[in-house]
Amino acid sequence: MKQRNDDFLERRKHLENMSDQQLKDYFYELTDKIVDPLLTLAYDYTTPAIERSVLMRMGFSSLESKTIVDRLFEQELLSYGAGHIVYIYANIHHLSIREAGLKILDEHDFKNIKERLL
Repeated sequence: MKQRNDDFLERRKHLENMSDQQLKDYFYELTDKIVDPLLTLAYDYTTPAIERSVLMRMGFSSLESKTIVDRLFEQELLSYGAGHIVYIYANIHHLSIREAGLKILDEHDFKNIKERLL
């Protein structure tokens, strides 16, 4: 059997004088460094699939959600969040969330929404 070339003892030298608490703190520091870019991506970017999912949780069918997301994508509004836009539209026109989403399907003038968002 071939012996493995192991450099573990060399790589762990910077850890050997740390207490358990220091090791735990170092572990969480490294974990944060790994997870931070993922969180940044999650906060800064969305996808049509995510936005459809949000709308379905707000009570819209998958077909309604897809159509709403497609309309918002065409208007370059998807980055604001489909659920957020439906909510704003509901507030502008004093409608329920469901009514607002269905009205967005028929809406041809997104000027009010764009003015509120920008």
